[in-house]
Amino acid sequence: MKSFLLFLSITFFCQNLLFAQTGGKAQVKGKIIDAITNEPLSFASIRISNSVDNKLITGNITNEKGEFSIPAPFGNFVAEIEYMGYKNLKIAAFSLSKDNSSYDFGTIKLESSANALKEVVVQAEKSTMEMKLDKRVFNVGKDLANAGGSASDILTNIPSVSVDPEGGIKLRGSDNVKILIDGKPSGLVSFKGGAGLQSLQASMIERVEIITNPSARYEAEGMAGIINIILKKDQKQGFNGSFDIITGQPVNYGGAANINYRHKKVNFFVNYSIAYNIRPGRGSIYQERQSGDSTFFLKQNNNGTLTGFNTNIRGGLDYFFNDKNTLTASYLYRRSKARRITNLRYEDYLFTSNNLTGISKRQQDEKETEPNSEYVLSYKKTYAKKGQEFNAEVRFLDNWESSDQLFTQEYFTPSETPITTKSLLQNSLNDEFEKQYLLQIDYVHPIGKEGKFETGARSSFRDMVNDYVVNQKNESGQFVVVPGLKNYFIYNEDIHAAYAILGNKTKKISYQAGLRAEWTNVKTTLRETNEVNPRKYANLFPSVHFSYELPKENALQLSFSRRVRRPFYNDLSPFSTFSDNRNFNSGNPNLNPEFSNVYELGHIKYFNKGSIGSSIYYRDTDNKIERIRQVNALGFATTRPENLLSEQAYGVEFMSQYSPVKWWKLDFNFNLFHANIDGSNIDKTYIRETNSWFVRQTSKFSLPKGLDVQLRANYEAKQKTVQGSRLPLYYFDLSASKDILKGNGTLNFSVLDIFNTRRFRSITEGANFHNESNFQARKRQFNLTLNYRIKQSKGAGKGKKLELES
Repeated sequence: MKSFLLFLSITFFCQNLLFAQTGGKAQVKGKIIDAITNEPLSFASIRISNSVDNKLITGNITNEKGEFSIPAPFGNFVAEIEYMGYKNLKIAAFSLSKDNSSYDFGTIKLESSANALKEVVVQAEKSTMEMKLDKRVFNVGKDLANAGGSASDILTNIPSVSVDPEGGIKLRGSDNVKILIDGKPSGLVSFKGGAGLQSLQASMIERVEIITNPSARYEAEGMAGIINIILKKDQKQGFNGSFDIITGQPVNYGGAANINYRHKKVNFFVNYSIAYNIRPGRGSIYQERQSGDSTFFLKQNNNGTLTGFNTNIRGGLDYFFNDKNTLTASYLYRRSKARRITNLRYEDYLFTSNNLTGISKRQQDEKETEPNSEYVLSYKKTYAKKGQEFNAEVRFLDNWESSDQLFTQEYFTPSETPITTKSLLQNSLNDEFEKQYLLQIDYVHPIGKEGKFETGARSSFRDMVNDYVVNQKNESGQFVVVPGLKNYFIYNEDIHAAYAILGNKTKKISYQAGLRAEWTNVKTTLRETNEVNPRKYANLFPSVHFSYELPKENALQLSFSRRVRRPFYNDLSPFSTFSDNRNFNSGNPNLNPEFSNVYELGHIKYFNKGSIGSSIYYRDTDNKIERIRQVNALGFATTRPENLLSEQAYGVEFMSQYSPVKWWKLDFNFNLFHANIDGSNIDKTYIRETNSWFVRQTSKFSLPKGLDVQLRANYEAKQKTVQGSRLPLYYFDLSASKDILKGNGTLNFSVLDIFNTRRFRSITEGANFHNESNFQARKRQFNLTLNYRIKQSKGAGKGKKLELES
């Protein structure tokens, strides 16, 4: 395995070094900035091509100040500029010769509106995937499969990311990933973690950023990296907007509006979505348990539906005091109501799987309400000195969740004759509250020509409570508390951080070193039993990034960072889920944080018909947090997180975009990794070595009469876990779209999981049990979506004239 990875790495990087050929006796230079904020756009790509056959000649990327200087030979050329979130610009032909050996584009302002500019033609639409030196960016609107879906569905379609049946998010096989909304924590991923993203519609999202090795300016939380979801907001003058109507089967009805209005110094924005859906799910568990000389068998089947009604509204305004001072205020309100009905059937066998001894049936009927609010006030100031900038933000999160569950359980003989004396009726009341204040300031100061110094501070104050009780109806018809299942859990968390980063550039080498200090104070309290567990610790988190610019649009980057995963609310809460009375899940109040050192070597190469990126990564983790399953003498299973000793994981990842012909575009992602897991502190047999891989391929076809068709294939290979293995997973998605209503509307049809194969299967083994599970959280989904735009284009339009300011 190690030899194979080394061979791939050396071969790939040596191959790309062959492209590193300088040459040329002339110079092309300029600067790229945002047309509205005048901020420099670092890492924007510039391609210089032959004006006759459009063959790529040379290219490079902008530095931190948005500037570029590219050596080039004599001749006639065209230049193309590409940057995340902006339209691709192609500059009309220019010449380089002995008499004109330097061509200065001056200041190029990129903007999204079609203000008539000189000699620049907007090229085709933004790429679905864009690779930057420090992150990968996925433009949501260009992926046809996202229409009518949720934020959780979007992440399912993004390379390196996987989503489990409960909505848990993994990045490169690790569930220790930090999820941000617009670069900050959000109530959408509070109580439920990544599962909360199922209530956020895809139509509200502009793009998703994947940051696999963050610098010191980011929170140290999340060892696998950061997933940053950027919501839609525009700043074009005048009124513009888009509207969506969604229908689907199984039931998926919804609508959304994204409206923006800017008049001179004030910019208003509103995003609203409403959704009603019914999600049928199914699953099964097969368990063998040894007890003395006897073998007990359990065959369990689950069938149910989750009916959800979700509304989201986000509104705010930007006020531009002048071109250097901006104040932004916004408010987000989300209300989710759900009804979950799950039917479970248990069949118990003794000695053999054919000797049925009893049957029981249990139904969960849950009603859940979850309103969340977020208030944000931010200020941004730029200075006369280029690159000097100050940002400040205050954020308040106010979240609440109420769950009311009723459980009915009946018992039967093997011939299914009811045993009425054993019937149970139980209910569970669960109220959760969260309030969080977040304050953050950041300052950037340029040093010399290419350098800069960054510093900032951040404080977060979070208080969460869980009022939990399970009652059971007694013989007199009254509900009484089940012993040990009533408590009041209090979680208090204060985290303070400060960081500093120093960066500079010498010729083709850019470097950046940073240090982040974080002080953590966490206390958990169980009021009923008076159990208090305080934790205080301070940690330093260094980060280092080096990048080397190669000619012909090649770049290498080497990075290191130290990361942490702190046990969060759900990890520490000792309350067990009660919907399934044979399989319980809970937190662990004694859990400790895990720490990782992360190393990564990355490469990006652009060429005429596409791009390719690669990375080699290594992650060394102490106190690895893993969920461990145990089965007691009665056959009841409990799963909760535990600290293992360590995990070492390393792998190689490749990403590419390629258009062999104009009407066919290919996206490809391949991730191969190896991990060594040591859980011998829990059980001496919990030592695992696993190899696994993941591949995703997307083909998009632009057919005649404006019809676009997209086909995606996904495959995740088998992966060993500390107690068993996760079995292979594969599924296919098909989508098609066509512009209507004179180009102002788009009709999109998609089929997610065409063959109904997206089933999560696993094998778990312990000293006294063998368990096999098979779950499908969502069956094959058909969606039909109509998108209508006012003063907006589907993507960057074709053939519109823009003017280049110099």
